[in-house]
Amino acid sequence: MDWIDRFSGLAELEPKVRERLVSQSQIVHLPENTVLFGPGKSPENLLMLLEGTVRVQQTTEGGREIVLYRVHAGESCVLTTACLLAYEDYSAEGIAETEVEAVAIPRRVFDDLVARSQSFRNFVFSAYSRRITDLFHVIEEIAFQKVDIRLAQKLLGLSRGAGELKATHAQLAAELGTAREVISRQLQEFQRRGWVKTARGVVYLTDREALDALAHSG
Repeated sequence: MDWIDRFSGLAELEPKVRERLVSQSQIVHLPENTVLFGPGKSPENLLMLLEGTVRVQQTTEGGREIVLYRVHAGESCVLTTACLLAYEDYSAEGIAETEVEAVAIPRRVFDDLVARSQSFRNFVFSAYSRRITDLFHVIEEIAFQKVDIRLAQKLLGLSRGAGELKATHAQLAAELGTAREVISRQLQEFQRRGWVKTARGVVYLTDREALDALAHSG
């Protein structure tokens, strides 16, 4: 079994296409906090994650960071795909949140297979369309959903079942696309209700049931 079998959407690749992908791509290992790409840089490879998580975020003109989405094992980055297809530079930043193992498909191989292989093209655009839908969901949340509900959802999601979450108020603000002051006020309210306790760089989830009820109330 090679790395292609880790991506269900590549199961229909023609044998010659599969062979070319395996032979002309490279498996790379990147340490935590590596900046994979940034604004103004052009993509050289399509990265497909085998292990780890990559956070894609954008900085507004006012200096506020907004987390757009995360790329997990078994996924590729939609922004990289878009930039490869359009021959444009990145407009956001990709950072390895953990140690990352990924397959790097060179641009020339990507371009040729998109043009020649229908099965590879179907894989690329299927993944692209799913992530675009996710991005619209992020926009809808920022525009219409209440901050307290979104914060409760984010605390539960990022803690992954643990009783605490290591994150600053600024980092949580970036996750929700809002100001740090908004997050600080909301955490103070959660603490007043007994749902959380905060310390420097840590949020303790003291009443997960109450947070979960709020998270599902929107």
